[in-house]
Amino acid sequence: MTIKKDQLLIDQILGGDKQLFSVLVDRYKNLVFTLCLRLLKNREEAEEVAQDSFVKIYKSLSKFKGEAKFSTWVYRVTYNNCLDFIKARKRKFQELSVDAYDDFEIEDLDSAINNLEENERKKAILGCINMLNEDDAFLLTLHYYEDQSVKDIAEIMKLSVANVKVKLYRSRKQLAFILKRRLSNDMLLNYGK
Repeated sequence: MTIKKDQLLIDQILGGDKQLFSVLVDRYKNLVFTLCLRLLKNREEAEEVAQDSFVKIYKSLSKFKGEAKFSTWVYRVTYNNCLDFIKARKRKFQELSVDAYDDFEIEDLDSAINNLEENERKKAILGCINMLNEDDAFLLTLHYYEDQSVKDIAEIMKLSVANVKVKLYRSRKQLAFILKRRLSNDMLLNYGK
């Protein structure tokens, strides 16, 4: 239903009713900001890039062909805009080495996480996602928090479905490493109390 509503709004905006763009902004502002925040890891920069993303979406609205969902197109524009911003500031993020961890340790970690209370688990996972590099954080956010399919993520990131699956696996592995390290540190701190 939203797909048809989006297309109707787009047609009306392109037909001259430019005020209706605010409806699209209201509909997608939270997801655009969330994706920017995941990639940029800085609230002020995320707000700036989210605003800029909507300017780009507005200016290129006539290029939307309807071949994919409008939300997928919005993700793609936002993602590319974030990448451009990152390239411009030339900031490099540290990558963690996770080669020493196997699938069994990841499964053990999943069991340990399931024992945490829901709010603590969400906070821990979001905090750890923010420690990942921007692509991995973006990918996991799309998949788990925005419920995007692997196919939609492939369209957004301009990757093959197989490549997205591999990246998801590696991102989960890195997240497991970070969570395991954080849980171990928390347990040691709590043990002394």
